[in-house]
Amino acid sequence: MTDPQLPPPVPPAYPAPAASPAPPAYPAPSGNPAPSAYPAPSGYPAAPPGAYQVPVGGYAAPAGTYAAPDAAPRPSTVLGVVALVLSLVAAVVPAILVGISAFEIGRVLPQGVTTTTSDDLSLLSPARDQVLWAELSFWLGTILGIAAIVLGIIAIAKKKGRGAGIAALVVAVLGAVLFFIVLVSALAAGSAAGFATYTS
Repeated sequence: MTDPQLPPPVPPAYPAPAASPAPPAYPAPSGNPAPSAYPAPSGYPAAPPGAYQVPVGGYAAPAGTYAAPDAAPRPSTVLGVVALVLSLVAAVVPAILVGISAFEIGRVLPQGVTTTTSDDLSLLSPARDQVLWAELSFWLGTILGIAAIVLGIIAIAKKKGRGAGIAALVVAVLGAVLFFIVLVSALAAGSAAGFATYTS
C-alpha cells in the first residue's frame, strides 16, 4: 500500500527510437549509359557489362517469307518436248501427203497393178509424180519417226521430259500404223473414183 503523500511512481524513461536512415538516392535510369562509363564503338550505343549486344531498333525482320531451297534443280524437259513434236510431225504430215498421192495414183491407174504385168514400173509411168510424192512421204515419216523414238527413249532414261518422251514413243508407233491405213484407204478410194470415170 502506497503512502498518499508520496508522488506517484514515474515510469522509467527510455530513449526514443532512432529514425531509420533514408535510402540512398539513385539516379533515374537513362536510355543509354554514360559514354564515359562504357566506351561504345562508333555508331552503336554501349551496353552494360554482361548484356547482349543488340542493334539500335532491334533486329530487322527478314524480307518475304521463308522458302526452303530446292534440294536439286529440276531437269529440263526440252528433250521430251522435241521428241513429241517430231513424232506428231512424223504422224501427221506424211499421212496427209501419202493420202493425196495415193488417191491420185488410184484415180490415174484404176485397174491397179497385177502380178501378171510384165513391167510394173512402166505401168506406174502415168502417175510417176504421185508415186514419187508417196515415196518421199514414206521416207520422211520413217526418218522423223525414228528420230522421235530415239529422243523419246533418251528423255525417258535421263528424266528430261519423261511424260512427253513416253507420249512421243506412242505417237511415233501409231504414226506408222496411220500411214499405211491412209495409204490403203486413199488408194482404194482413188481406184473407185477412177474406175467409175473409166467405165462411164
